[in-house]
Amino acid sequence: MKHILSVIAFMIITFAVQGLNHFVINSAHYASIDFARPEPIMALGFLTMIVQGGILTFALAHITPIGARIRDSLKVSLSFGLFLGFYIAVTEPAKYAAPSIPCWILTEGLASTIQFVVFGLVLGFIHEHFTKTPA
Repeated sequence: MKHILSVIAFMIITFAVQGLNHFVINSAHYASIDFARPEPIMALGFLTMIVQGGILTFALAHITPIGARIRDSLKVSLSFGLFLGFYIAVTEPAKYAAPSIPCWILTEGLASTIQFVVFGLVLGFIHEHFTKTPA
């Protein structure tokens, strides 16, 4: 149950943070990117969120088989977030004609940081709640 809830939580948090970032707060930034689709393929985004959420929850369970604490979940989430977010924030504008590299790095870096900090907290709460205590 903790893995299903963790994946659902990842999807909700990711959709909320990245959706607000892409479609509300920084919509002009994304509209200025020539290579971006005007209408994203949402099914691929949902598939990605399911896979990423699954990797994160199973990684946490593997690293802390006896039971995870919030501190553990933040380490896992922020590690994966730094790995993924750094690529998105720094490598993508190096490969593509981003209108403003500093703006790209700030926008993507901030959104990724918020997403993975919030998810790390929720992931820890879920795993702590569903940890079996020895009798």
